[in-house]
Amino acid sequence: MKKIVFLGDSITDAFHKMSVDEEKLGNGYVKIISEKLKERKKQVFIRNAGHDGFTVSGLLRLFEYDCMQHDPDLVSIQIGCNDAAVFMNTGKTLEAQEFAENYRRLLGRIKESTRAEILCMGPFIFPHPLEYANWIPVIKRIEEIEHEAARDMAARFLPLHDILNRTAEKEGYDAVTADGTHLTRYGAGIVADLWIGAAMEMGI
Repeated sequence: MKKIVFLGDSITDAFHKMSVDEEKLGNGYVKIISEKLKERKKQVFIRNAGHDGFTVSGLLRLFEYDCMQHDPDLVSIQIGCNDAAVFMNTGKTLEAQEFAENYRRLLGRIKESTRAEILCMGPFIFPHPLEYANWIPVIKRIEEIEHEAARDMAARFLPLHDILNRTAEKEGYDAVTADGTHLTRYGAGIVADLWIGAAMEMGI
């Protein structure tokens, strides 16, 4: 049985600690991935290790508890929106936050401490409400940083921002996002399908 750990912020978390079911997967893309993998008769153990409000430094801080002790075959990472929020709300730059360094440290720790393959998902934001349009440049910069790190460390990278925004422009923003940062069930399903496509190519 393959073991998959999902690291991330509230988008991954999706209230998983409040779930009444035994799996504690939440109501977001992680849950949908689990459902779709079961439909495909895939035997997997999934752990949702998302944390509301987390930045990449938070993932590093809890890495041993959330990830290493579970000896995963695949680690999925979704992070960056809260790091962007720190910059937008306080002016503390990505450089001052050591975002690039911490992201690479996280990938390095996974490589050093586990046998897992790594699937990195880029951050995203929607200009809905319009004030989030100002966040797009920093989100795109984070996407670049994550993509470069994934490439350098032989991890798979899945960009989400442009794909999700193109869908929102076509289907309507309210169909895809609940508030400009979090996803509706439909939006989470898009991410789940993209993730499964990438994971299947990785042999999961």
